[in-house]
Amino acid sequence: MHAFDVLGDPVRRRILELLADGEKASGGVSTVIQAEFGISQPGVSQHLKVLRDNGFTTVRAEGARRLYAVRAEPLRDVDAWLDRFRRFWTPHLEALATEIARGKRRDR
Repeated sequence: MHAFDVLGDPVRRRILELLADGEKASGGVSTVIQAEFGISQPGVSQHLKVLRDNGFTTVRAEGARRLYAVRAEPLRDVDAWLDRFRRFWTPHLEALATEIARGKRRDR
């Protein structure tokens, strides 16, 4: 599966957002995802499996718990692909930063 196919799903993106703060137990991830998206625990498990099988997460056993964490490598590949397009928004963001700085100087 291509990285953007994996990331194209809002549930999987949300799981990665949760894991970006650090390793989390699958039960904790499931609780949040079930509440936010209204999907079953087996459904969440399938999304975790897709992320794991495509290298976006790692999983390790700790007793009966399964702890998931983000793997940076696939995200670096996505970032490298996006780098070709940064020229479209970088100048606008830099101009915005300049205007914000000017506004702060005027407010002093």
